[in-house]
Amino acid sequence: MKSNPQNVSDAVVEKIVHIKAPPETVFDYFCEPELMLKWQGIEAELEPQPGGVYRVQMDPKNVALGKYLEIDRPRRVVFSFGWVGGENVPPEASRVEITLSPDESGEGTHLRLAHFLLPEPQRHLHKEGWDFFVGRLVVAAEGGDPGPYRENGG
Repeated sequence: MKSNPQNVSDAVVEKIVHIKAPPETVFDYFCEPELMLKWQGIEAELEPQPGGVYRVQMDPKNVALGKYLEIDRPRRVVFSFGWVGGENVPPEASRVEITLSPDESGEGTHLRLAHFLLPEPQRHLHKEGWDFFVGRLVVAAEGGDPGPYRENGG
């Protein structure tokens, strides 16, 4: 049976959160380098258009690399994802889908992140990573300061 990437139950890694900021604000945290760096990584090269570069240097040793596949502001961002030099998840080997929808008040956002095509041994590590970074995204998008990112989750 073929997997349906739109079906959350088929997601390998999934994170759903509420953010007290409108979708337009949250969307920009996935597309603007200076905003990306508030919650993830130490350097970012982002070209938010289909086929554009998605490159985030997470720390001195790890670089996430992929391409933007879909941009539908302020509702959806999809990009391929992998690690430079990564044997288990090489660049563009997996896919991350971000879906943003306004909450009932119209002032907040329901964010759903689904990460597909991860090999079994990598799922737990990526779940931990997304749990950590999406927590930082919530703080930043709500106008707070998640503090500087330090390797090993500190």
